[in-house]
Amino acid sequence: MNLKLYNSIAREKQDFQPIDPHNVTMYVCGPTVYNYVHIGNARPAVVFDTLYRVLRAIYPGVTYARNITDIDDKIINKSNDLSIDINKITNKFSDAYFEDMLALNTLEPDVIPYATQHIPDMIQMVETLVEKGHAYPADSQIEADKGNVLFSVPSMSKYGELSKRNLDEQEAGARVEVAGYKQYAGDFVLWKPSTEKEPGWDSPWGRGRPGWHLECSAMIKKHLGETIDIHGGGHDLIFPHHENEIAQSCCANDGKPLANFWMHNGFINIDGEKMSKSLGNFRLVRDLLQQYPGEVLRYVILSSHYRSEQNFSKDLLDSAWRTLDSLYGFIRGVAPIESLLNSSGDGFKALLDDLNTPVAISELYRLAKAVNQAKGDEQIALMQELKGLSDILGLLQQDPEQWFTLARGDNQLSAEQIEHYIQARQQAKQDKDFAKADQIRQQLLDSGVVLEDSREGTQWRRS
Repeated sequence: MNLKLYNSIAREKQDFQPIDPHNVTMYVCGPTVYNYVHIGNARPAVVFDTLYRVLRAIYPGVTYARNITDIDDKIINKSNDLSIDINKITNKFSDAYFEDMLALNTLEPDVIPYATQHIPDMIQMVETLVEKGHAYPADSQIEADKGNVLFSVPSMSKYGELSKRNLDEQEAGARVEVAGYKQYAGDFVLWKPSTEKEPGWDSPWGRGRPGWHLECSAMIKKHLGETIDIHGGGHDLIFPHHENEIAQSCCANDGKPLANFWMHNGFINIDGEKMSKSLGNFRLVRDLLQQYPGEVLRYVILSSHYRSEQNFSKDLLDSAWRTLDSLYGFIRGVAPIESLLNSSGDGFKALLDDLNTPVAISELYRLAKAVNQAKGDEQIALMQELKGLSDILGLLQQDPEQWFTLARGDNQLSAEQIEHYIQARQQAKQDKDFAKADQIRQQLLDSGVVLEDSREGTQWRRS
């Protein structure tokens, strides 16, 4: 079965055929590092980490790049507001991002390009665009406007192919900056001037800094080439960011496509409402990790298809934790074993069908139950298959005994408390006080803990 992916630019699922089967290239837009990331930022990181794992299982080589935007007006504004050096801000929050993503079991990308390390590449791309007639320096008598270089949107006949917007729909003020020095309202900034107090680099147009869209185009070309296999990111990036990336790259590279496949994950809603600053319902990954293991967050993200909108709530997180408890409970006591991916199994086949993680997770649950019920060679084979699928999903990555020692919420019994109850139950049975033993078993069951007696002793798992 071939890998099928939904291509946003074609609006359909297509068979994935890499440019070079020996080295698949994928680029995913990373964070702008001026604050801790929220759960919406984590979704593309987890989704495309899972795709990265799938690609590595199929192809001998994969190069995955995810950038860090460390020069942006939001960062500059925060630096000014707090009177803190901009490098301290970007270093702090890029490190925090790496820590948070590690907690979500994401693998480190092969390339992590920082925008500020690629300024010469960006300047060169702007020069090329100006030379080819696709960009122009601003013609303004206002001193503050001098030094702007803009991309000429009407110069690209296919502009809007990704977002399905034509030039007539590019209304002034509709997610574009209205400025008198623009030849067309939809033209966007490639290079902007910097004041003495703002970070800047020397360029043919004066001291300045790059526009946001330019950064990704230059870094993709530098590390992955003019045309890549897959470009990913959140649905909110389709317009204007990804549309403008396409415009810059195609026009600078003589019409060559920037990416053959464009993939976008859906939005995350909080308790049924769109996550937004105005509603004040942002959920920072760092805060959630104080309440839940990272694997719980990853499970929740993968429990919905990546293209669908997803609702985050406390009930969903608690339910995911209980489900993972059950999965770990099924394999508790089974000897660790090397993974063996079953490429013809239902779980992996689901991932080949546009990364259908909900179906893959259901197969993971089926395998875990089968492992729990099997013995001998059959159990070993099932455990190998389970491990192979769980490794692709980035789940069940901990030792079960360690998992059950993790701190729990206020309403859940700790591992130590549960073991205390089990010892008390064993003592009651030795004293032939079977009514008390049954009472303890029921108390644990009411608290969401299932006891499983065997010749080897009593094990427990959360229901």
